[in-house]
Amino acid sequence: MTQSRADFAIMGGGLAGGLIALALRRADPALSVVLVEAGERLGGNHRWSWFESDLAAEGHALLGPFRKIHWPAGYDVHFPEHSRRLDSTYVSLSSVDFDAALRRELAQSTIHTSREVAQVDARGCTLANGERIDARCVIDARGYIPSDAFEGGWQVFMGRHLRTPEPHGVDRPIVMDAKVRQLGAFRFVYTLPLAADELFVEDTYYQDTPVLDRAALSGRIDRYCERLGWHGDPLAYETGVLPVVTGGDLPRYQREVRVPGVALAGARAMIAHPLTSYTLPFAVETALLVAQNRDLPGEQMAALLEAHARRVWKRTGFYRMLGKMLFGAAKPEERYRIFSRFYRLDAGLIERFYAGRSSAADKLRTLTGKPPVPIPRALRALAGNQPALAPDTSSPAPSSPQGPHDHG
Repeated sequence: MTQSRADFAIMGGGLAGGLIALALRRADPALSVVLVEAGERLGGNHRWSWFESDLAAEGHALLGPFRKIHWPAGYDVHFPEHSRRLDSTYVSLSSVDFDAALRRELAQSTIHTSREVAQVDARGCTLANGERIDARCVIDARGYIPSDAFEGGWQVFMGRHLRTPEPHGVDRPIVMDAKVRQLGAFRFVYTLPLAADELFVEDTYYQDTPVLDRAALSGRIDRYCERLGWHGDPLAYETGVLPVVTGGDLPRYQREVRVPGVALAGARAMIAHPLTSYTLPFAVETALLVAQNRDLPGEQMAALLEAHARRVWKRTGFYRMLGKMLFGAAKPEERYRIFSRFYRLDAGLIERFYAGRSSAADKLRTLTGKPPVPIPRALRALAGNQPALAPDTSSPAPSSPQGPHDHG
């Protein structure tokens, strides 16, 4: 059995793990960091999007090495009752560019792809091939572990990246087109113009079950593109099934997944937006926190990130409450009305909502006015419980909340 040693061993090369490795490298290039990823590519097959205002100067600096697409002209939303153009600068990063930048920025000895982790403990990890990596600090960022400690619904989606034979004419993202048939869920189509002749089109559902019918969603994307006159060859596909957490017991989950002395990050630590699965601002925040405390021993880093997860859980309670109303108070075909009303609000409020930084005034403004669902049903939903987000052995395993549908 081969054995190596590092200051940090990070399990999982997705958004959370990759950004932690980069933040450590930038904070102290002398640190030895090992980043272990089961897949062939860091970041998997995903796309992350966010508002430029989501990040402070430190966050923008951390993301500096990545090639990103910016849309300074804003984005559009469409609902049966209204359409709106918002001026917020929108940004997107693909996992291809994520992987390329990390391979440029990190030491050659850092990245270990196509490596399965067999066991993790406070002193390091053992890989499936028998290799042992000892480390002062071990961070597990391998993604969400399905648990009935939480309740809620599901976000199911399929995205298609296509190249059109001629310029498509779309000059800004369509973040939410809910004029489509709802089909028993809150459904919308999300479109990004990646180049003059490239589009990313995603069909998304907030639904009660984690069922993803690939043939049905692919056919619906075909019909949507045909209706808008978008034709072309598919370059890639993305799919995901994400939990939409509306309540639960975080301390119980932490007890279930805790390995003494091992720090948890990203979706595995439940550090994400519970309603939108928006993760990039949260991943940046965690990476900077780890880098600022890089001299801590492993046990103290584990305690630090566990406390951080509890703080994130507390400050995102408002969004879990809204999720409970979305699934419990609104009929599936009418769930879109909640977002239709929401997208009439101030653009800055909308940005802060997706970043998980809603102010007290934002929360009050979101809840005041004519309610989009009947008040009696809303009260019953808030008083009741949603179905447990237990593993479903009859469906594909839920994806990590760091999936492609990570946008505002």
